[in-house]
Amino acid sequence: MMACIVSQFRFAHSPSTGVRFGPKPTLTAPIRLGFSSMSQPASEANPDTSKPETPDVVVQYVVLRRDLIDTWPLGSVVTQGCHASVSAVWSHKDDPHTLQYCSPESIDSMHKVTLEVKGEPQILNLSEKLKAGGIEHKLWIEQPENFPTCLATKPYPKSMVSSYFKKLKLCK
Repeated sequence: MMACIVSQFRFAHSPSTGVRFGPKPTLTAPIRLGFSSMSQPASEANPDTSKPETPDVVVQYVVLRRDLIDTWPLGSVVTQGCHASVSAVWSHKDDPHTLQYCSPESIDSMHKVTLEVKGEPQILNLSEKLKAGGIEHKLWIEQPENFPTCLATKPYPKSMVSSYFKKLKLCK
């Protein structure tokens, strides 16, 4: 088996000097060309051909009401989702999953899933199911009208909460 190590150019931005570039060696996965030797098949030369373990991504679910999406200005509905999202994160700011979700290493790669329910009865029903399952979330109640517009979970590993949202549609 022949392996190829490639040097790639990396671009970096420095606030004081502007953009610079230069060679930065990086290792890439070996390129499989055939046999590593006459006596050893390629599969034995590279025994780790299985998929790498994917970590359980931390995700925040935001659920909006379709009836409001259809009747309110889009910006107003998006704002409701933002209120619920920020409230859920801030209310659980010391939670280990929230800390991971908002860490400097993760802040630029947050995962959110935005879903929709038909209307007020469905968002209230979902909130009750989440409460019964011990899933922390914020049901946003718009004031002064005093009615629920959306909800957002605190950040959770996806495997812990995805089952509560499987029957909901992606918001489009």
